[in-house]
Amino acid sequence: MSLMQRIALVTGANRGLGFEICRQLAGRGIHVILTSRDAERGRTAFAQLQAEAADVRYHQLDVTCSESIDRFNQCVEQEYGRLDILINNAGVMLADQGSFFETNLDTIRATMETNVYGPLRLCQVFVPLMKHHNYGRIVNISSGMGQLSDMGGRYTAYRMSKTCLNVLTRTLAAEMKGTNTLINSMCPGWVRSDLGGAWAPRSVEQGADTAIWLATLPDDGPQGGFFRDRKAIPW
Repeated sequence: MSLMQRIALVTGANRGLGFEICRQLAGRGIHVILTSRDAERGRTAFAQLQAEAADVRYHQLDVTCSESIDRFNQCVEQEYGRLDILINNAGVMLADQGSFFETNLDTIRATMETNVYGPLRLCQVFVPLMKHHNYGRIVNISSGMGQLSDMGGRYTAYRMSKTCLNVLTRTLAAEMKGTNTLINSMCPGWVRSDLGGAWAPRSVEQGADTAIWLATLPDDGPQGGFFRDRKAIPW
């Protein structure tokens, strides 16, 4: 790895959209750290990309566990001394997603742990490192289901979590104004994956495109926006 090569972290990357983001980032010459909660599945995904000659490393990371995040942070600081790109992709849509009146508080708590608190903690850990090196790109994988401008019913926990993730994006972007750390949210659309299902209309390649664009923005790129297919969409 060259001294100037960018280093990217992708969470929840053992399959689907996260895996494809890793592949495309590596294809652009970026050194990628593929992470997953499940170590066995993560190593399988890592081996697949390694077989494609991708510049990828694997590390187990549970975004719901502060100790796991702290251990991972120590590894990054010791091995690389910096992190340039953070893709907060890890997310869950748990089975209890019926009517608002049927939503269990435990489902909301578990969803928020992965979809909101994990990204928040990772940003708290790695943004200071990005600021120190005067470069950072953060991409929060959100969803149109979190748009207040087009909010529907059902899927209460998931919708709440993605709206909160957008709040995180806007709040952090305001604090990073004037720096070269650019943070944005994006909606990949309805993607064929374990989360989106086999009948979804979009491929993972299409879903990953905007994430790659945001992860490689020039210094004068957008900050604090919400995007789909590289175009700004309402919050």
